[in-house]
Amino acid sequence: MVCALLVPSYLHAEPLRVFAAASLKSALDQVVARYAEDTGQAVTVSYGGSSVIARQIQQGAPADIFFSANLAWMDLLSKEGLIAPDTQANLLGNTLVVIAAPGESELERLQDLPRELRGRRLSMAQIDAVPAGIYGANALRSAGIWEEVSTRVAQSANVRAALALVAAEAVPYGIVYRTDAFAEPRVTVAYSIPPELHAPIIYPVAAVRQSEASSAFLDHLTSKSAIALFAKQGFVPLIGE
Repeated sequence: MVCALLVPSYLHAEPLRVFAAASLKSALDQVVARYAEDTGQAVTVSYGGSSVIARQIQQGAPADIFFSANLAWMDLLSKEGLIAPDTQANLLGNTLVVIAAPGESELERLQDLPRELRGRRLSMAQIDAVPAGIYGANALRSAGIWEEVSTRVAQSANVRAALALVAAEAVPYGIVYRTDAFAEPRVTVAYSIPPELHAPIIYPVAAVRQSEASSAFLDHLTSKSAIALFAKQGFVPLIGE
């Protein structure tokens, strides 16, 4: 009874609503579960491509927290006055990899990808909206092979959907985050894409609705325990562990 009194009453009022990039799911589910266990605060998480969930917030979706896979969508919402001032933290980094279905070859260099595709499809998140797809297309352009593979790209609504196509052996190769490959045992990493081939991958998080509950959750996301869980799933912490 004494311990319960130490937990702020606002934490139990209603679920905290988090809108998060699909690539965060494996790690964020663990972070949320620990937070709920420690505080008693219910948290609901809606996952999707950063572009999709950003547009949902633009249209009035009741989000308390926005956790994006790139800075552009966070900046857009901030310019529109949809992000609570002074709440943003650039929390995590990530890297891109080419993943392969069982039986497919590893790549010695990214330029080998068109040859290994042999006219088959390459799975990617949407290249003009979803961060993983944008980063991936830019990497292929930097490597000088975009024109060769662009007509073979099978685009998905988010990076986890792109991952699922390769895991199901519907396509031989895909481009996803390293953390996605870490979460799916049915795929292998065929090639680690050098980070200099695309813009830095940064995951910013901020409050959409500023409140004691959202502030408490943001504090938890930057805590040592949460950062350790993200790092265990392959993310690169951008703040002190």
